[in-house]
Amino acid sequence: MNILNNFLIKFSWWSIRKTIYITITLFMSILFIAFIILFFYMKSLPSLNIWHNIELKNEFNINSKIDTLDEYLTLEDKLFQELDSKIYSNLPKDEQKIISRYTRNSLSDPKRWSKAWNRSFELPVKDAKMGVLLLHGMSDSPYSLHTQAEYLQKKGVWVLAMRMPGHGTIPSGLTTLKWQEMAKVVKIGMKRLKEQLRDKPIHIMGYSTGATLALNYTFDALNNDDLTIPSSLIFYSPAIGISKMAPLASWQNNLAEFLHIDKLKWNSIDPEYDPFKYNSFAVNAGSQVYSLCSKVQDQFDEYAKNKEAIEKFPTVLSFQSIVDNTVSVSAVVNNFYKRLPKGDHTLVMFDINHNFSNNLIVRKQVNNKLIKLRQNTKNSNYTFDLISNINSKNGHLKLIRDGKVIKDLPYNWTNSIFSLSHLAMPISMNDGLYGVSNSQKSIGIKLGQLSMYGESTVLEISPSAQLRQRWNPFQGYITHRIEEFLALP
Repeated sequence: MNILNNFLIKFSWWSIRKTIYITITLFMSILFIAFIILFFYMKSLPSLNIWHNIELKNEFNINSKIDTLDEYLTLEDKLFQELDSKIYSNLPKDEQKIISRYTRNSLSDPKRWSKAWNRSFELPVKDAKMGVLLLHGMSDSPYSLHTQAEYLQKKGVWVLAMRMPGHGTIPSGLTTLKWQEMAKVVKIGMKRLKEQLRDKPIHIMGYSTGATLALNYTFDALNNDDLTIPSSLIFYSPAIGISKMAPLASWQNNLAEFLHIDKLKWNSIDPEYDPFKYNSFAVNAGSQVYSLCSKVQDQFDEYAKNKEAIEKFPTVLSFQSIVDNTVSVSAVVNNFYKRLPKGDHTLVMFDINHNFSNNLIVRKQVNNKLIKLRQNTKNSNYTFDLISNINSKNGHLKLIRDGKVIKDLPYNWTNSIFSLSHLAMPISMNDGLYGVSNSQKSIGIKLGQLSMYGESTVLEISPSAQLRQRWNPFQGYITHRIEEFLALP
């Protein structure tokens, strides 16, 4: 019996040791294979350039002792001087290209344009009716809303567009950016408009992440008497929810830091041919948008408990494409508009071109999602306006509300465009950079209609970048809605 017991004990320990050995071996094998895959994946990525690695010391950060617009602009002067000395003056000759934004006198050189649209700008007017703060999106610049700035100024509106930290210079700024830094810049902008306009109404117009920043500021202002509550909010493609993979971004960034693999800090490494928008996108940028979106949802939760604040929440007008690969359209409806208090809030949603869906070339799963989004929002706290040519006999767009056609609109889809996009929403078709090719003579590169044909693997510019719609053929209608909303003549 003792012999049997000894055998069983020895066998048990042998089994445990064997299991541990196999487990460790299996784990190490998986880890080894993972590193091999990671190695070859990193090798397949484009090389990083100096604008992906260099840090600009004069960029605004959370510790900057800056509270006024003048101080911010002074720092911005130093920042762009540093950009010139570290990038433009140090770019190797083999990196200089005719369509690189970092090559002097190239077609993409921002200095070709008469105004420095990568920088913060102010358009004051005498006896202004109101003020509007413009907030651009992640990886963008103040250029994205410059058309709105110019027509608002002509209507007697004092306009201020703030450049967000990390933007308008080099993509490396996105690797260290914190959303709290952008939020602080919003406060600087609102403070400036309040000083200039005193008791006149001040509105915020935000594009993409700019809309999220505007919401964050609004919630802060509702609970802080030192901050000015905006009179209204106007949004283009608001970033309320983004990719479901976004929570993993911080893990990827931490892994990149731990392994000292700089390429791992980037979701995409692309040539920088756009003078006013980064093409490369840092993992940290997505992480910051996700954190900001989560913060706004927490603010909504707290706000719902405060009955006094409900009455003060500003009216919201938003413009959104029914298809959007950058932000979640369903989140705009469910996590934003359905959480607003009852009021004169309006969501204007642009449908796809049904000339394409009628010909059965739209993906079935996409069509199913669109059917749900088109469903009317009866008994809601906001107005849902669908702009669509669905069942249109003459091809004209119609304004559809509560399932009923309210009016025909004098707009038609261009035959070659099947939908709007996240990028297109605030951009006029007459934009010299992003608009139609015959809109106006460009002083530099034209990105509105990239028509280059050949094998898909040849060019550095991806086929998806060439296909994505960059201008909005219905910008005239949007302008009319904004003027109506702000009661501008």
